[in-house]
Amino acid sequence: MKGSIAAAAGLVMTAALMGLPGQSAAAAKGERVQVTGEIMDTWCYLSGVMGAPEATLGTAHHTCAVWCAAGGIPVGLHTAEGDIYMVLKVEDAGTADADPALLEIQSDQITADGYVYERDGLKYLIVEKIVANDGITNMSHEEYGLTPGFAIPKAEKKRILGE
Repeated sequence: MKGSIAAAAGLVMTAALMGLPGQSAAAAKGERVQVTGEIMDTWCYLSGVMGAPEATLGTAHHTCAVWCAAGGIPVGLHTAEGDIYMVLKVEDAGTADADPALLEIQSDQITADGYVYERDGLKYLIVEKIVANDGITNMSHEEYGLTPGFAIPKAEKKRILGE
């Protein structure tokens, strides 16, 4: 049910941004772009639920990013400049439908060719083609561990680490 609602919301947003036949000029106009960045988990990054934003990128957060995407959380693309693009579609996969191809690229550094739509300060990206995929390049687990310390419940941390 949750996945169906997320998929429907994604389709409505895509239609609103791209415009429907006969729709007024208020629809956002897309701009062809090529953008490079890390495919990311938008929920943990934007909500702060897992701590600092940098701890929700790369290898430290990879498993969570896969599970969130599988659960229908929209993915984003985080650039080296710190820009965040909400990804509405990647090639033939909608981002709310847990397509296996989409799950395979979580935390990967990609270069995407597609269209960006901007409205009210938010950037949305429809990826027509992934032109480069460098895999996971952000080895954040070296700094944050595979599970960041702040994400481990205190009692469990004491038991595991003796702290």
